Amino acid sequence: MQIRMEYPAQWDTEQMRKFLEGSAELELEGQNRAAMYAWIRGTLIHHEYALQSRREKGVMRAFLSKVSGRSLPQITRLIRHYRHPGEILSRPVVVRRKLARKYTPEDITRLARVDQAHQRLSGPATRRILQREFQHFGKPEFERRSHLSSSHLYHLRSRAAYLRQAAHGEFTKPIQISLGERGRPEPGERPGFLRVDTVHQGDGEGVNGVYHINAVDAVTQWEVVGCTAQISEAYLVPVLEAMLHQCPFRLLGFHSDNGSA
Repeated sequence: MQIRMEYPAQWDTEQMRKFLEGSAELELEGQNRAAMYAWIRGTLIHHEYALQSRREKGVMRAFLSKVSGRSLPQITRLIRHYRHPGEILSRPVVVRRKLARKYTPEDITRLARVDQAHQRLSGPATRRILQREFQHFGKPEFERRSHLSSSHLYHLRSRAAYLRQAAHGEFTKPIQISLGERGRPEPGERPGFLRVDTVHQGDGEGVNGVYHINAVDAVTQWEVVGCTAQISEAYLVPVLEAMLHQCPFRLLGFHSDNGSA
């Protein structure tokens, strides 16, 4: 619904304020930009906006914003134009020139079908397929696509039109990395492969028992036994160093029966 509203030019800022209070629920909007700008300029001139107090200027800005349907920041910009250079002019609409698209939506659809048929190869490989479709098989619909560069091909693949037709996803490929291989030693008649085990002596009468560490060479049966109060790094390091120094051969392997030792 359109309503034509006229207000007396002799309204003062107090009457403008009362109008704002009474029209809080109304939403107004000017139809003609040039006429609206002329009305804003005439109102500012009639009320000598530059000579008004700060409070009266605020009421006038709110009144102009309400009647014109423009926001307060836009009214502030128009008032700035009114003060310098003295005119409120409607700027002409600038029509920007758009560059012609070289590759049409049909080209994107064709690219999506090619990727589906060949399981989405790399850019250079797909580009070569497009070239062969035109140069070797003589398909005219691939003439423009045969000039597609690899970089622009990846750009077309990121377009929404392409993704709607050839959505491509890759599942996470599990990779198993063996941190260690567990198994009994294979000495091959060579000394230096130790089999280690721990035995807890047991607690008795409120006293914690010690842990016996038994290391036996798989070939020579050379045996070294040590004791530690606790199974922790602080206690084990000096005991293990002392035990290893007692082996008269170079250590080549280690096996602990997959236990906590």
